[in-house]
Amino acid sequence: MSSQQNPAPHTAEATTAGPAAGPRPRRLTYAAVLAALEGTALVAGGLWVLVLGLTGAPDDRQQAVTLGITLVVLALLPLLAARGLLLRRAWSRGPALITQLMALPVAYNLLRADGMAVPAGIVLGLVAVVALVLLVNGETTRALGIKGPGRGE
Repeated sequence: MSSQQNPAPHTAEATTAGPAAGPRPRRLTYAAVLAALEGTALVAGGLWVLVLGLTGAPDDRQQAVTLGITLVVLALLPLLAARGLLLRRAWSRGPALITQLMALPVAYNLLRADGMAVPAGIVLGLVAVVALVLLVNGETTRALGIKGPGRGE
């Protein structure tokens, strides 16, 4: 094969280096950790509701089981986004942003409830706002290789 058909290894590495060159910014790591924590909390909550629905005496067992399964499946979005952020994949910022935007109305509703829901709403709201700030930060955007409008090459 000629050198044009089989490129040298150093040229192939240069084309794939892209945004992953250099250390991962701390802001990106923090955003990934927050997304992973939210995903883990969704899994824990879903499993808790599922177990209570199966072993306890809920008003509607089918509804409890459905909610538990739904929460576990919804946890995939922030968990996949967290993994993508850690691996510096540009696609992962969208699901991470969607997760945070979905968390804000949930936090608001928790704040309007009684008892232990209020502190949970405060924590969820703070985590969502901090994660949003981290995800739209310029350093994070550059690390993911996302270019703004009119900046395409």
